This record gives sequence, C-alpha cells and structure tokens, in this order.
Amino acid sequence: MQALRGTQDILPRDIWKWNYVEKKIREWCRLYRFGEIRTPMFEATELFLRGIGDTTDVVTKEMYTFNDRGGRSITLRPENTAAVVRSFLEHKAYADDNVHKVFYIGSMFRYDRPQAGRFREFHQFGVETLGSYSPAADAECIALAVDFFHSLGLKDLKLLINSIGHVECRKAYRERLIKFLEPKKDQLCDDCKERLYKNPLRVLDCKEDGCKAASEGAPQITDYLCEDCHNKFEAVKKYLTALGIPYEIDSRLVRGLDYYTNTAFEIQYAPLGAQSTICGGGRYDGLVEEIGGPATPGIGFAIGLERLILALEKQNLLPAEPKDENVFVAVMGEDAMAEGLRIEDGLRRNGVPAEIDLQNRSLKGQLKQANKQGAAYAVIIGEQELKQKLGVVRDMNNNSQENVALDDIVEYLKKQMQR
Repeated sequence: MQALRGTQDILPRDIWKWNYVEKKIREWCRLYRFGEIRTPMFEATELFLRGIGDTTDVVTKEMYTFNDRGGRSITLRPENTAAVVRSFLEHKAYADDNVHKVFYIGSMFRYDRPQAGRFREFHQFGVETLGSYSPAADAECIALAVDFFHSLGLKDLKLLINSIGHVECRKAYRERLIKFLEPKKDQLCDDCKERLYKNPLRVLDCKEDGCKAASEGAPQITDYLCEDCHNKFEAVKKYLTALGIPYEIDSRLVRGLDYYTNTAFEIQYAPLGAQSTICGGGRYDGLVEEIGGPATPGIGFAIGLERLILALEKQNLLPAEPKDENVFVAVMGEDAMAEGLRIEDGLRRNGVPAEIDLQNRSLKGQLKQANKQGAAYAVIIGEQELKQKLGVVRDMNNNSQENVALDDIVEYLKKQMQR
C-alpha cells in the first residue's frame, strides 16, 4: 500500500521544518493580535457552493464531495475562509460589534494535478479579519504576510495588488470585457469559452497561453471603479507606502474565487519560477451575507505551506535541524531493566528526554543506537552495577565516563543537561 496520489507523509525527520514555520506563524499572529481558530475538515457542500461560487474551478472540478451515510452532501474543505465565516455566524460573533481577527493552520483538499509544491491534500496558513471596512485592515493583513515572509529570510518578494470593485462597479466592466473578448473567443480554452458570459473576469486569471494572448490589452477594471471603491484603493496604496511595503498594480489580478471584492493581492517569490505565488488574498465584503449573515466586511489571505517550505529548502533558508538532546539508558538483564525504567521515568519527570533499549541488544548495539540517535549521555546498568548500586554515565561526545550512585543519576544528569 502507498499513500494516495497527491498526498504525502510528513516523517519525523522532516517535521522539524514544519514546526519551525508554524512557530513563526504563531509568533507573528500573536504580535498582530490574531487568535487561532480550528474548524472541521469537512462541511456541508452547500457552504462552498454559496461561498466560493458555483462557476469556479474549485467547485466545478476540484472539490472532494460525497454523501455520508445519512444522505447528506459533504465536502472536504478546499479552502477555509467560508468555514471561518460559517463559524463566525454559528457562534454569533458578530453580535459584539468588535473586529474579529483569527488565523488557522490546517489541511485543505482539492482534486488538482500534483506537481512540485502542489498536492491534493495540502496545508494552509491563513488569516481572516471580519468586521472592518477600513482600508487599514487591508494594509495590516498584507503587512502581516510580508513580515512573516521576511522573518523566514524571504526577501525577493513582489506584492501585486488590484481592486476589482464591488458588484455594481463590475456590471459595466463586465459588459465591456465581454465585448473585448468576444471577437477572440476562438482563442480561449474550453473552460474560458464557458466563463465568458458567466464570469468573464475569470478569463483574466486563466493560465492558458491562448487566454493570456486573448486578454492582452483588455480594459482595466480600475477604470470602472465607483468613487468609493476608487478612494478605498487609493487609501490601501497610501497605507502600504506608509508601512514601507513596495507594490505593483496588476490589472489582471482577480483571484480565483467569486467572493472577492475591492482589494485583491498576491505575493510572489521569484526564485520559484512559474509557481511563484506563495500568498493570495483579498477583501470579501459580501461573503457573510451570501452565507446567510448580516452585512459584515472581511479580508484575509492564505499561504500554502508545502510551497513555502519548498522555497525555504531551495534557498537554504531553513535553520540547522535542532539537536534533540537526550539520554539513552542501556541495560543488561531483567533486574537492570527494572532499575533502568525507574531512572528513565525520573529523567522524563525532570524534563530530560530519555529512551531505554527495548530490543534486548548487546551493550555494543545499545551504545551504537545511543550514538545514532544523538544522545548526549548514556546510562549503563548491568548486574555488576546493580550489586554496587552504581550506574555508569558515559558522555557520548568524548566517551569519558564516571560511576554515579543509582539514586543520584537523575539529579546528576539534570544538571549536566542544563549546562
């Protein structure tokens, strides 16, 4: 048996990379006053149909959807914004009129074509700010992502921003875009031919060469913004400048989910090449209403952790693997095992990681294992040591050793490990 295509095991030898990144996430989210939220991995399918949009690729091609034994349509979450909004409504968090700022780390699922940094089960770090119309919330959200990346050593970043206005702004632009693309319809991929009249903005987001060529020179949505949306976008740019965050305006940037309004942004990391986008987000002021709640603005982003860790590996930006300082207890015989277990337990209760031999290996084999697992010290207990009520404590770095009373070994090693 093997893991299913598009999934992977994260083994103990690699988990430290994930722990390192997740520690950074929690550090920066604490500084920005975002609280952690954990939502279920599966939700009612209707949540994503209403939240993401039934014409998006995610809904039409990529969702893992099934009926449970009760006949309910269930979907493994393909993203987490809709689930956070559902939680926000279910627990009536909107009732206190405060701005709600949350972050999450977790698995998402999409039936996608697996490639480097892209999986069918993948992990995301994301944030959501609910309850503020202020463009300052947009700037804060972007600043958190930039600060997080910089703390990992990722410097060659490019921030792309755009405004796609609100529903009313987009009506005139939508008509103009359709008129522009209609004469080039034959150049579009099959998906975009369908999108052209349902959601023409999605053509701008298509990665197919024909669609890119067809949309070259397309009218820019920023020319169709109402005064309010225009002013909000200008404020976002002003605040980013005040924060010292450089940006580029990309008129083709619309993002792939239907719930976005006004600000849309991506952060790219050039060394990754074609798959350079490592963060995407934007504002979604109509999503809460779409899911059945009161008018509530929101903005957020998501970062794919597989792709991020791949970038850190490629650029040699991961720190050295942390040393797992531990003590190995080598025993010979049943009586020695009983004493060894007592010492092992005492070490753990005093905060010292410890492991005892469970394979009845020879002393040579046990010391070899101690060395292999990077033990700082080995405690050796045999029949002779038991008679003398002593244990041999060996420093695995220089092979020096000394006899220590069995009752004193825990305290002795506790002090040695604290040096």
